[in-house]
Amino acid sequence: MKALLLRDLTLSVRAGGGAVVGILFFLAVAVVVPFGVGPDLALLARIGPAIVWIGALLSCLLGLERLFQADREDGSLDVMLMQETPLALTVFVKCVAHWLATGFPLVLASPFLGLLLNMSVKAVGVTSLTLLFGSPAIVFIGAVGAAIAVALPRGGLLVSILILPLTIPVLIFGVSAVYSAIEGPSPFLPPFLILIALNLFFAALGPAAAALALHNAGD
Repeated sequence: MKALLLRDLTLSVRAGGGAVVGILFFLAVAVVVPFGVGPDLALLARIGPAIVWIGALLSCLLGLERLFQADREDGSLDVMLMQETPLALTVFVKCVAHWLATGFPLVLASPFLGLLLNMSVKAVGVTSLTLLFGSPAIVFIGAVGAAIAVALPRGGLLVSILILPLTIPVLIFGVSAVYSAIEGPSPFLPPFLILIALNLFFAALGPAAAALALHNAGD
């Protein structure tokens, strides 16, 4: 599993820098939105957490269609299907590697984008915290769509269409936790704990569902 994790991380870097592409897209969202909203700094500060979360969500979708497609093209997927290690565990490790290569850099970049949106230091910190505990769930959900679309020649758009509705609860509780912390009167802990619960739920369900879809695609 360690070798698989290092392999996927290495391939992510050699494939053109998925982290760089995601951060650039993330930055583009944060830069373009103020032009549409206008120069109202108070409004930007108020909607900043939602903008950061939406940008991170869309950035996480980039490259998800290649999560298993490259393995299918070079024959690695057939080896994964035949090995003794449970396929769900293999999918889990691949999801972790994908998040480390694409999702974690977005968490690190979010404070800088928050400052561009005139967010307070507290809002920036809480937003980064919720992204850290919420963004992995997006990858685990995306693994299911990527596994379903692995046999399709152009499944990138299908992956986004399949998983985007499933990511809405993660987005809702992530943004709710931020606003509860910076505005109130609702407490921060309940939505944040629900966000962590969603992350754990999809960490357990996503790889298992993706493994089932890969077995069906292999048949």
